[in-house]
Amino acid sequence: MKFLKVGRVAIISRGRYAGKKVVIIQPQDNGSKKHPFPHALVAGIERYPLQVTRRMSKGRQTKRSKVKPFIKVVNYNHIMPTRYTLELEGLKGVVTNETFTEVSQREEAKKTVKKAMEERYVSGKNRWFFTPLRF
Repeated sequence: MKFLKVGRVAIISRGRYAGKKVVIIQPQDNGSKKHPFPHALVAGIERYPLQVTRRMSKGRQTKRSKVKPFIKVVNYNHIMPTRYTLELEGLKGVVTNETFTEVSQREEAKKTVKKAMEERYVSGKNRWFFTPLRF
């Protein structure tokens, strides 16, 4: 689909991560041998950062600013695109189809995604992406 491009923010509508925001890293319109349906490689937030106020200590602020990410292959039917985009530089090379074959590769990719997302959160950009959906 032409609007499900790299960097598009979407919301997962089914499964364990339903209601969580994700960024599309690699769309696959035609599917693949392992996943014979249109799908996308996504990176999302499993646990959102907590609210930080000025009177908190620096240690507490850094602890509450942590993000728990996930990476997943999701069917197009189960993601709802939004109008927002998020440029996470360097994630395209980190998360690929080969990442999901071995657990150690998957964990390394998650660490890289976590670092990139936390940097983006601390910089103050894309505030909407780092707030949980309320429904």
